[in-house]
Amino acid sequence: MKIPTLFTSLFLLALNTSSAFAADLDRAQIEQLLSTATKEKPADLRRKDLRGVDLSGLDFRHADLWGADLRKADFSNSNLSGLVLDLTVMTGINLSGADLSNSSVFGVSLVKANLSKANLRGSRFIAVMDGANLKGADLREANWGADMKNQPMGLMRANLKGADLTGANLAGANLSRAMLRLAKLNGANLQNANLMVADMAGADLAGADLSGADLSEAKLLDADFSQANLAGTKFHGIKDKGELRGLENSKNLDQALFD
Repeated sequence: MKIPTLFTSLFLLALNTSSAFAADLDRAQIEQLLSTATKEKPADLRRKDLRGVDLSGLDFRHADLWGADLRKADFSNSNLSGLVLDLTVMTGINLSGADLSNSSVFGVSLVKANLSKANLRGSRFIAVMDGANLKGADLREANWGADMKNQPMGLMRANLKGADLTGANLAGANLSRAMLRLAKLNGANLQNANLMVADMAGADLAGADLSGADLSEAKLLDADFSQANLAGTKFHGIKDKGELRGLENSKNLDQALFD
């Protein structure tokens, strides 16, 4: 299902706003702002244009980055834990090794972003992350599923088409209705993950641990389950096992739950 026009327009709104009103700041200026920031008086980086700035290793927990333009900025190993990053522009951003635990990212483009080994535990993402690098990322208990009680603009969800989640830890994560078409999930930990109604067509799940995961009603055409652990995996609503590749080479297939 295509992203609603209104959802896409949120990206354009954030981009146009930052372009029109942003002030350019370099690393030294931002470090100065952060040095005097407190929880009560956070560093004002709201709607600022920070494109391409090296901000690696900095602590942004007392900063307001709402609506900022962060395209191709380097936030590697930085601390953004608990921040509200809604309507920021993050295309091509480097967040490798960054701490984004319990953060909120809504209406954001993270296309081809680098989130490898990032701490995303407990985060809430509704964003376009097609082609993003999430190798080895920690998404335990992350809530990236669609909120079906709040869909006035159509289906708004995590879009991870072609994303690389090789070796990522998604234990207990909610990715219900997420777009994971052609995603790389080989060797990933998906224990007890909620993948109900997710679009996982063509996804690579070879060697993944799917024990206790719920894939009920998911789209799994040509998804590869070779050597995947399927102990207690729920496949309710999957009418044709033949559309799943590698089942004959999976582990604990006899413990998987099909209708």
